[in-house]
Amino acid sequence: MLTRRGDCCLTKKLWDIDNRSTRRHERGGGDQRSEFERDRDRLLYSSAFHRLAGITQIVRAGEANVFHTRQQHTIKVAQVGRRLAQKLQKEQPTEAAYRGLDPEVVEAACIAHDLGHPPFGHVGEHTLHELVIKNDDDGFEGNAQSFRIITKLAIRFPDVDGIDMTRATLAACLKYPWYRAKTGKASKKWSVYKSEKEDFEFARSRHQGHNEKTLEAELMDWADDVAYSVHDLEDFHRCNALPWQKVFVEKDKIIAHALGGQSSVKAKERFNAAYDRLKGFLEGTYSELLSEPYEGTREQREQLRRMTSTLIGNFINAVRINTDRASDVAITFTQDRVDEVQILKQITRDYIIGSPILAAQQYGQMKIIRDLFEALTSNPESSTGYPSFLPVRLRYLRPMAGTSPARFVADCIASLSESEAIALHSRLTGHVTGSVLDPIVR
Repeated sequence: MLTRRGDCCLTKKLWDIDNRSTRRHERGGGDQRSEFERDRDRLLYSSAFHRLAGITQIVRAGEANVFHTRQQHTIKVAQVGRRLAQKLQKEQPTEAAYRGLDPEVVEAACIAHDLGHPPFGHVGEHTLHELVIKNDDDGFEGNAQSFRIITKLAIRFPDVDGIDMTRATLAACLKYPWYRAKTGKASKKWSVYKSEKEDFEFARSRHQGHNEKTLEAELMDWADDVAYSVHDLEDFHRCNALPWQKVFVEKDKIIAHALGGQSSVKAKERFNAAYDRLKGFLEGTYSELLSEPYEGTREQREQLRRMTSTLIGNFINAVRINTDRASDVAITFTQDRVDEVQILKQITRDYIIGSPILAAQQYGQMKIIRDLFEALTSNPESSTGYPSFLPVRLRYLRPMAGTSPARFVADCIASLSESEAIALHSRLTGHVTGSVLDPIVR
């Protein structure tokens, strides 16, 4: 709704700025920064963000310099998210003000979006869920763990848990703004455990009655999809692990997998068209790059950079703020671009994630997670509630209100980098005795 005062056009806002910038605990003094800039900086300096340098994106962290770690992925998601927000703020200032849009909030949510990923990425996430769900109905989910970290587990103040984010940033971190359910969509993805109920209700106080993401959460989610779909393909092209000749002839297989069991003729037609557009773009402009072994020549590096830049630019231009203010849906997408992202993600799943070599590595990673969970679960001391071998840095997690034994163990494991998880596992299983002068977790 617009009202006029003289020659000025004033916008009625869905969120007022005071409501958006409120913190649940109001900790920390003011300085030259805005409240949202402080959110972004607190996340950037957190131990949880630092840990992501040692966490898998697809291939194990430390495997080779060619692969993104989870932290490098996060930095690029934050860059894409910020540019998206700046673009929409410039192009649609009235709608951006109405729905609430600040580039700092979007960047902060992007920095936070993967903080909860445990060692070994999605393999570790799925394994922990299988173990936790036996004793805790909330299971384990990386997005919910991220929200738990910023509201409960991260350390910033002496008298409150978490790093005390503003309401807008907390809401922007909720990619799946609901609790876990036993059936349906919410049984597969969720962004909050019941132990963070008060923080969730605080974050969603202006969005009750529906499950749609806020505008800033939508931009974080799309930035994640864009970065994942493009940068992982770039990694595997550079190490000559992506068989482009098979990709360009196995159209039916890729589309069938991307459809995921859908029988819609329209969806199949859309995915066929998306595949054809991508193939035309890649073969038409970058046929030489994709047909020869990658050796890192100047020409190959330049073409690869230009290819990824063009794709990201296309996907950034695929979103608009919804001008229908009666709708809770904050973003409208160009369907063609959404379909292209789905095809790119499916190529990664089919030709990289599904490879036998990676599967063998993941089998061993699952065993490490299971062994650690068993060791931490079966050896508590009655006086402290945690095993004597638990690293000191993790012991503060035990007394938290509303924490089940399984949740405590999951918190401990999800707080480790992959090198720390491997080192702790090696000592507990006797494979490596190590030195008593060398702490596993610092």
